[in-house]
Amino acid sequence: MTERDVMEFDVVIVGGGPAGLATAIHLKNLLDRHNAQVQASGNGQQLAPEIVLIEKAAEVGAHAISGAVMDPKGLDALLPDWRTRPDKPPLEAEVHTDYALWLTENGGRKLPITPPPLKNHGNQIVSLNKFVRWLAGIAEQKGVQIFPGFPGRELAMDGNRVTGVQLADSGVDKHGQPKGNFQAGAILAGKLTVLCEGSRGSMTKQLVQKLKLDGQNPQVYGLGVKEVWEVPKGQCPPGLVVHTMGWPQDSKTFGGGWVYGMGETEGGKNLVSVGLVTGLDYRDPSLDPHRLFQQYKLNPKIRAFLQGGKMLHYGAKSLPEGGLFAMPKLFGDGFLLAGDSAGLMNSMRLKGIHLALRSGMLAAEAAFECLQKGDFSATTTQVYDQKMRADWLWEELRACRNFHQGFHGGRLMGIVNAGFAQLFGGRGFLWRDNLKSAAGHTFLQQVGPYFGGKGKPVAGKLPEDGALTFDKLTDVYNSGTMHEEDQPCHLVVTQPDLCSTRCVEEFGNPCQHFCPAAVYEMEEKPGSKHGVDLKINASNCVHCKTCDIMDPYQVINWVTPEGGGGPNYQNL
Repeated sequence: MTERDVMEFDVVIVGGGPAGLATAIHLKNLLDRHNAQVQASGNGQQLAPEIVLIEKAAEVGAHAISGAVMDPKGLDALLPDWRTRPDKPPLEAEVHTDYALWLTENGGRKLPITPPPLKNHGNQIVSLNKFVRWLAGIAEQKGVQIFPGFPGRELAMDGNRVTGVQLADSGVDKHGQPKGNFQAGAILAGKLTVLCEGSRGSMTKQLVQKLKLDGQNPQVYGLGVKEVWEVPKGQCPPGLVVHTMGWPQDSKTFGGGWVYGMGETEGGKNLVSVGLVTGLDYRDPSLDPHRLFQQYKLNPKIRAFLQGGKMLHYGAKSLPEGGLFAMPKLFGDGFLLAGDSAGLMNSMRLKGIHLALRSGMLAAEAAFECLQKGDFSATTTQVYDQKMRADWLWEELRACRNFHQGFHGGRLMGIVNAGFAQLFGGRGFLWRDNLKSAAGHTFLQQVGPYFGGKGKPVAGKLPEDGALTFDKLTDVYNSGTMHEEDQPCHLVVTQPDLCSTRCVEEFGNPCQHFCPAAVYEMEEKPGSKHGVDLKINASNCVHCKTCDIMDPYQVINWVTPEGGGGPNYQNL
């Protein structure tokens, strides 16, 4: 049994994204206000809890990626003075122009009206990694201890009560043996643990499975693949927002794209965020979201924003799109779930930052009540759920509760369902309050039935490689991804024999297609049944979790790698 140091805290926050940092900042504000009132009145007891926030990235913000148009409603609630603060937030531009395009293979046309959910006037285009770095500075000024490069490996539990977080071991070689710099991961003991790990968080996944916290529907995800470009001035001005529908996704695949005009560079050029979301409930076993994104940029309507420019940064992230009915139970003995870990995203608006900030604030209010009472059981943490249901956050989520599920029947049915929801307060087609769903990987069809017994088509080479379109390895390089090579693989395949047997026959090894970072590769292996075997290039991993989500057999388990490993996102 490995001996582990135990560090005692009152509140342990996992994740340095908007939800985790909002929890930390708002909790400190509540404590400061409480203590000032106690001091002024002489009544009551001051509170001085130990609060710690851990982040798996080497620095706060390095793993933060988003669609990056933020409704300021959440920031208004957290920091009402943000517009006049001397340390102003690093916002790229306020949206002044927005419209939607319907794309075809050779072009497209502007929709006569912009769908209400895609109207963005007054919203802010942001670089999420710069934004959360700014929030981290505020949290540290308030006395929150922030430990970057400290990934949580598993939850410490006493029965069904969460009692803290065990950090991942460091200094372990790829065979699982301690190296000379081995250090056992410490246990951060906490009276309350707030999980804000982002989409498909590894410890959140463990907790939901162990305590059966699942919502009425399984969570369904999308995969956002994006790049930031530097283009000639005026080609995509700051504050422009364009959303697209249609091509290159087929009529049975959920998705859409965007082009956002960010800020100006010191050289006077414009920065552009361009990306494509593909629903991870598609049917085609050979579908490659990264390839679709490269095709997307070839469309004349999108090419016009990028031509003559230079690609600077790349990233990919899964998005929880299942809506209100896919959210797990958010509280229990010693824990709360917030942000993307709680499934808080408005997929109809392609927005989640404001919901993450607000959920962090409500988690902080629940934590404050627990600290006041000295009770961290579900009896008290349930106040978080009560606050959520009484807040504008819940009202917004109710309005989009059936959005993604409507597209399970294809694009046309999804559009009809979305229109119905707009008219009738979020109800699904034919007045249904809760459209039932299924886990995304269950929609994936086997190669034979999907291609009518004719085998899998071979994708041709994309034109203009290296200028407008790029292969996965080039994009991974531009994500800044780095991992310690000599460490246990953090992509754990629990039944590896499936990869070179059943999966070859049934699905054609879809992992080599759906991963946007070329992590999974089928190598020739003479003597094996199908002549191939799985090779995992774990050092390429950009932490999007698509493999954990989309594997048809659910035998890939994504766990945290050694501290600090992963992408180093900039302007994403």
